Amino acid sequence: MPNPLLEQRALAEGKALAPLTDRAVIAIEGNDRHTWLNSILSQELRSLGEGQSAEALQLDPHGHVEFVLHLVEDGERTWAIVESSTKEALLVWLDKMIFRSDVRVTDHPELKVFFGIDTDFGITWVDPWPNVVGGGVRYAQDAPVFNGREHILESAPEIELVPLDAAEALRVAARRPRQANEVDDRTLPHELDWLSTAVHLSKGCYRGQESVAKVHNLGHPPRRLTFLHLDGSNHLLPEEVDVTLDGKVVGRVTSVANHYEMGPIALAVLSRSVPVEATLMVGNVSAAQEVIVPPTAGKAASLPPRSELNQRR
Repeated sequence: MPNPLLEQRALAEGKALAPLTDRAVIAIEGNDRHTWLNSILSQELRSLGEGQSAEALQLDPHGHVEFVLHLVEDGERTWAIVESSTKEALLVWLDKMIFRSDVRVTDHPELKVFFGIDTDFGITWVDPWPNVVGGGVRYAQDAPVFNGREHILESAPEIELVPLDAAEALRVAARRPRQANEVDDRTLPHELDWLSTAVHLSKGCYRGQESVAKVHNLGHPPRRLTFLHLDGSNHLLPEEVDVTLDGKVVGRVTSVANHYEMGPIALAVLSRSVPVEATLMVGNVSAAQEVIVPPTAGKAASLPPRSELNQRR
């Protein structure tokens, strides 16, 4: 009988892969692909070289996350790993954005995606999390080492395969956000600490850029991603998604797992106003917070004192 905790350990030690059956692969070809991608996505991609990886977001005009792309360059094309649930809408949007650029976008349903830790198979997307890429900024003070990899392959390699749940447990433990779980129609990149790996704050114009800069420099994201240690005394993971404080709903659980070392854990998106030291409830399960995005995130611009502003008027 399979042991989920041993499967997680094998995956964490690089001795296994997990098929990411809910991911899809598309390819972007053509001489203009890098400048074109750079113009429509949140990351600096003009100099993406062979073998290099990047994470990028497509935002709406208000800076909300619409698509997340894991990009890797092979020298002839740029591959994108995306959520299967978003693939069709993404393909339609990309096709609309080509105009006269020398770009071709193709779906590759014959290709599969596998997750590993520090592994090397086929075309490999190297997850930048939890590092801070050029032009980015991290709100979290501490982030565990992850070394996640996503491999694009035609078939499974000769290595132990473990279920998708094992990969999800390691992702949650790494405090790593994912579109299918943590993103809703109001999500700003700042709320999930995505300015660290998926946004270049000083690159040229792209849709949503003004909102990204405004929240980072002048305001605070209204919600924040947090890591939860769940009370495991009843040996069951909570089925509820609402997070409450003193009986009031203050957020939602977005991902939950029973980790092989840490036990029951979760990611949750909370209102910024929730005190970081508060013990929360998920159904009848108590949850202790470990801060990822602090309530103080944002307001990075150095503004003159209000008295000086008044004198200038």
